[in-house]
Amino acid sequence: MILSRTPFQGRILTSLAVAATAIAAAMLAAIAPAHAGSGIRDAEMERILRAYGEPIWRAAGLDPQAIHVYIINDPSINAFVAGGQNIFMNTGTIMELDTPGELKGIIAHETGHIAGGHLARGPEAMSKAEVPMIISMIAGVAAIAAGAPDIGMAMMVGAQGVAQRELLAFSRQQEASADQAGVKYLTATGQSARGMLEVFNKFADQEALTGVRQDPFVRSHPLSRDRMAALERLVMASPYRDKPDSKAELEAYAMMRAKLRGFIDSPEVTLRLYPESDKSQPARYARAVAYFKGADLETALAQINSLIAERPNYPFFWELKGQILVESAKPAEGVPAYRKAVELAPDEPLLQASLGAALVATEDPKLLAEAKTHLKAALNLEPDNAMAWYYLASVYDSQGNEGMAALATAERDFAVQDMGGAMRFAKRAQRGLRQGTQDWQRATDIVAVSQAQMPAQRSGRHLAPHITFSGSRLN
Repeated sequence: MILSRTPFQGRILTSLAVAATAIAAAMLAAIAPAHAGSGIRDAEMERILRAYGEPIWRAAGLDPQAIHVYIINDPSINAFVAGGQNIFMNTGTIMELDTPGELKGIIAHETGHIAGGHLARGPEAMSKAEVPMIISMIAGVAAIAAGAPDIGMAMMVGAQGVAQRELLAFSRQQEASADQAGVKYLTATGQSARGMLEVFNKFADQEALTGVRQDPFVRSHPLSRDRMAALERLVMASPYRDKPDSKAELEAYAMMRAKLRGFIDSPEVTLRLYPESDKSQPARYARAVAYFKGADLETALAQINSLIAERPNYPFFWELKGQILVESAKPAEGVPAYRKAVELAPDEPLLQASLGAALVATEDPKLLAEAKTHLKAALNLEPDNAMAWYYLASVYDSQGNEGMAALATAERDFAVQDMGGAMRFAKRAQRGLRQGTQDWQRATDIVAVSQAQMPAQRSGRHLAPHITFSGSRLN
């Protein structure tokens, strides 16, 4: 599991729920707690969420590869669409809902907003390239919260004009339309929409609460009695209304929630929720993380090894074992576990990048070539993975290839929208690379794009081609 930590990235998702809704006065109370400060990358969770979403997205006539799901470390329940085909989901949504069907209901509803063009503005339709524009405003909120009001206000003023044009609080008509579309997509995929009805019924109970006591989802998705009645009619008309979640889906959901609990809650809370008397796989998964966070390496390994013995072909058990060892200053022992994870799931860029990072951490020159192979494999799958670029730069530096080290660093800065850094390192790469080569041309392109975007970025209006979140583990 990866948490964003760079100075720019560490603030990116502090209040993403706020950024998408803060323009609407009714949503100002949805500011995320101060401790909820980061975006989370986790291959296992992303795989599960995409497994839920892809059938729905195809039923909606959308390209699954064009949909991006961002996970926000925030305990409140919220999910929303922003920046075109981007779904943002709080960890609280995953941890607090009871079933996969409820989570799929939210995904289907948000897909209804995407397919319905509710964020579109004709030729100004929002796209993933505009996510950094949203982030400018979020970073301003975070700067103010961190005690830098002048900087924060400057960032927000620069971004506000654009954000006000692009972000909107959904109308009740749009919400009802998204409900109808979501039920349609679930029915088309042979799934029950009862989960959507159940989760919205939970939120409907909050309508009478004051704003500060409501989950942000209630404030951004207004629920009326007529809307709930219409949704119930749609759900009950589906031939799949009573179809339950599959056993495999329930098991995967329990594992995902347990892992999140382990990383997000304190070890004491996790061990209270998942006591030693509970021998289930989710409980041992959560305890493995809790003992790891509590620096009890022996017990953490015992928990994860017991899971591997039962499911030796599950890549994410091996991934956690690798992480436990590498981050316990035993990278050479963690490398085999990461290798096994990659062998079992070679199409997961986060696993490839983590293996590459672990190989670099051994400081063994003999492993640099293998590290480069895996880091490049990660970047082929996910070209804006800043962590992979960081470690690839380290590999090139260790090999004495200053030009490529500078280019990889420029790519990293470009991925996180540090245009000043990207331009500086790209110019350094130009001096160290042979003119006319593909790598030299890439450095030249980064210089040109960075120079063009730096004025807009300084005013908070930067529009960038892509963004990624990376860093160290979740504490």
